[in-house]
Amino acid sequence: MGKIAFVFSGQGAQYPGMGQSLCEVSPAAKAVFHLADRLRPGTSKQCFSGTAEELSVTKNTQPCLYCVDLAAARALEEKGVRADYAAGFSLGEVAAAAFAGIFTDESGFQFVCKRAEAMQRAAEENPGSMAAVLKLTNEKVEELCGKFSKVWPVNYNCPGQLVVAGEAGQLKEFQELVKAEGGRAAPLAVSGGFHSPFMESAARELEAVLVNIELGNPRLPVYANFTAKPYSDNARELLVSQVKSPVRWQETIEALTNEGVDTFLECGPGKTLCGLIKKTVKTARVFQVQDAETLNAALSEII
Repeated sequence: MGKIAFVFSGQGAQYPGMGQSLCEVSPAAKAVFHLADRLRPGTSKQCFSGTAEELSVTKNTQPCLYCVDLAAARALEEKGVRADYAAGFSLGEVAAAAFAGIFTDESGFQFVCKRAEAMQRAAEENPGSMAAVLKLTNEKVEELCGKFSKVWPVNYNCPGQLVVAGEAGQLKEFQELVKAEGGRAAPLAVSGGFHSPFMESAARELEAVLVNIELGNPRLPVYANFTAKPYSDNARELLVSQVKSPVRWQETIEALTNEGVDTFLECGPGKTLCGLIKKTVKTARVFQVQDAETLNAALSEII
């Protein structure tokens, strides 16, 4: 077998009850939630019994997702699965950084709480939305975005899928152009225009936050959304830039594959990343780990 990468889920994958069964079968997973509840009381309760509406609020979504992402990875490691590389989609990059030791579990959680609050404020100050564009090349989508002052390509997900963000009115006109070009634009249920210039104020806030957080050297390579390359000594710059810049996910998966990764374990809720990875590298082995059942299923294939 080739090398293994743990990839960490991003915002949008959350659902009520997430993480609960992981805690029932993994002491390492349970420890992540105990830490979160100490720093932000009620986090476990939100994950396990919160409503979908409550979990969709950014200031709740991100801390809760961080916990489930990191808990899944800790459960895998506890069972003897060793990751050679790590990467995370948007919010998931913070969990990947904590897993690799750039953050401690505690400082990563504290940072993600600040990140969630800053991004929610920026979204309220600069109302925006997002849409996934299908069936067009990246170059054509970029060309169409260039016709607008407040529409930007933001998530390079996989071949034939590029997410854009922008101001609602301009985004509606953009979607009409996409249709005229033979593509399809699917609006996303999000609360802001993330990974775009609309997040500039959030990035400035987080730059100030990171000054007071000691960051460590990663124990394994972590690939950054901003560059699709591993972190070096530029962790602060990467963590600030990724909030207001595109997620280069397709490039990241291609780079990991070129490093010999053939097995990807999606740590956290849902299986969105599994789907994107299979569309990017058809030969990749992908597994989701989000609860006791999927943890055991992945272990049965890998160990």
